[in-house]
Parts: sequence; C-alpha cells; structure tokens
Amino acid sequence: MNGPEIPFVIAPELHLFVGAAHATAAGAPVVTDGSSTLGHVVESLGVPLTEVGRLVVNGAEVPVSHVPRAGERVEVYAVERPQRFPGAPLRFLLDVHLGTLARRLRLLGVDAAYTNEDPGDAALAALSAKERRVLLSRDRGLLRRREIWAGAFIYSDRPDEQLRDVLDRFAPELAPWTRCTACNGPLTDADKDSVREHLEHGTQRTYDVFAQCTACGRVYWRGAHHSRLEAIVEKALRDSAT
Repeated sequence: MNGPEIPFVIAPELHLFVGAAHATAAGAPVVTDGSSTLGHVVESLGVPLTEVGRLVVNGAEVPVSHVPRAGERVEVYAVERPQRFPGAPLRFLLDVHLGTLARRLRLLGVDAAYTNEDPGDAALAALSAKERRVLLSRDRGLLRRREIWAGAFIYSDRPDEQLRDVLDRFAPELAPWTRCTACNGPLTDADKDSVREHLEHGTQRTYDVFAQCTACGRVYWRGAHHSRLEAIVEKALRDSAT
C-alpha cells in the first residue's frame, strides 16, 4: 500500500489479534491504499470483524464500508457485551474443535449445533447463514468468510473459560437439563418402564427418575457423573445472574 498513512487505535480487548506496534494505547499509523474499506483494513491487521464493535473516525461512528482518508484518525472498539442479535432464541454453531463447549452449552439448554466430523469451512459458513446461527470458532480464517450469518472468536482453549466467555458475551437464556448433550435434541421425562430396554440391570435397580431425548432416544439419569455436571450448571447460573 502506498496511500495515506492513518493512525489506528485498537481497543485493548483486540490487542491479541494485532502486532506489537498496534497493541498500545496510543495506536500506530497504518499505510492504506486510498480505496480499501475500513473493514478490509481492520481485517488486514488481523482483527476478525466478528470481534469489532464501533468504528469511530475523527469522533464520529462510521460503517465498515467507510474508506479511510488522509487526515483521519480511526478508533476500533470491541463488541459490546452482552451482544444482541435479531431473533430469538439465540442459536449457535460450533466448529469441530469445540466439542466440549458444545456439550456444556447443551447441558445448559442452549441450542448448539455441532458434529464430530469436520464438514469444512464452506459448509459451516453455509449452515450458519441457512439456520441463522452464531458460528463459534478459534479459526480467524473461518470467521472471515462473508457467508456466515454471525460469528464469534473463542478466545481461550480451556472449556471452563470458553463457556464463561460465551455466557458473558451473549447472555443466552439458560434451561439446564432440557437438551440432549449428544445430539442437541429436546429431552422429555420418561418412566422406567418406557426406557427399560435401554438400561443395564444395575441402573434399573438403582435409579427411578429418567429423561429421554425425543430426537435420538438417548436416556439420561442422575448417575455417577451427575455431581460434576451439576457443579457446571450451578456455576453457570451464578455467573449469569451477576
């Protein structure tokens, strides 16, 4: 690029995406070509537009289509939290690397589409657009695809932190124990006789309260892992209430 040199100030929340020169409170100059949009320039610095909130030029908010020019000063802000999208309820789509996060969202009753097999970036982007799902990923390249309806970068590689970040960013409505963690289908109460063929003899003798997925037929009961799952649910409910 050999156009105007324009100072860019990047919000601290976005510093992990940019080089050291731009990860300062004062910002740094960016040489533009005089024709690229502000959205394109921001992405060229490494920041996915899914993570960008307001774009401010000389004190006034502008759209991503704005073409920066000499004499302007650009401020790039992170998305405001909680982030709102049109339509309800909020639905998500997770890439193949976020299986644990998908299961935890489902545990909380959040609609989270996911498959163990990687369908490829194009298919994920198309599904996001078709079903109006927020695509969650740690892949910046995937989040830059123009086809996606909406997206969000997952900042941590630790499931506990991932879940906390998603709940803080989107504040989805929680309905624990209502969704199948295996397939995302809705759960319904089931009596022991109706699910007996799915149970081992020890389970039949020990437990009396069951739920079953209306989509895949999987049966749930409060088994050995329930206390661990209950701790995840209780923490999520506490965090969401604050």
